Amino acid sequence: MILAIDIGNTTVGLCGLEGGSVCFEAHLDTTPQRSAAEYRLSMRGAFSACGLGDSPRFEGAVLTSVVPSLTPVLCSCAAEFSQNPPLVAHAGLASGLRLGISQTGTLGMDRLADAAAAAEYYPLPVITVDMGTATTFNVVDRDRVFRGGAIAPGLLTGLNALHEKTAQLPLLEPETPRQAIGTDTTQCILSGTVCGAAALIDGMAARFEEELGEPAHLVLTGGLSRWAAPLCRHPLTRDEHLLVKGLALLYRLNR
Repeated sequence: MILAIDIGNTTVGLCGLEGGSVCFEAHLDTTPQRSAAEYRLSMRGAFSACGLGDSPRFEGAVLTSVVPSLTPVLCSCAAEFSQNPPLVAHAGLASGLRLGISQTGTLGMDRLADAAAAAEYYPLPVITVDMGTATTFNVVDRDRVFRGGAIAPGLLTGLNALHEKTAQLPLLEPETPRQAIGTDTTQCILSGTVCGAAALIDGMAARFEEELGEPAHLVLTGGLSRWAAPLCRHPLTRDEHLLVKGLALLYRLNR
């Protein structure tokens, strides 16, 4: 089993994968101030809660991170539970894709993992949308070339900003609104953020397809995608484990 660790801005995801199947999943809070010893203790608790005991040994471990200060911290933790040295994802790894972008060094490895998994498991061309703190779009053409994409503020980021930057708007948890025309403040905010996210996805997918010159398969992932997916009009697949599948694929290609 491979341990995949996704260090995000809000949570650290831990997943065990055999092939393309997820065997367990757990989440820890992203806290840059925590030490390796503190994270190691939390990981032991998470593994134990998943029925693995507090000291499982994985064949290998692979990490992606959008929080650079936590990368060496979690890498040292992963080494304790892995039979082989952990692999930290970077743009120089084999991914099964050719990179058709000008600045490969700035490509987020969460985006590369999403794109690699989508190209491996779904028809090409393919568009991925990862809905987390940011909403990231990736485009892979039929020749397995990563063409780039887009980055937008995430759904929760928008909800939080409305509350923090205004005097009267409440802080809301996301949910799928019943209709687009809101009849009170709560419904108006949910329409603007959640329906707005779905409209963003549909609109960006249409623009990407226009530039590709052909239709593309659309794959949504990320925890917040469950609220927007039902409102999207473009046919889509929702794969909540796309990123960790991509990490496991990177490990297999580069071990």
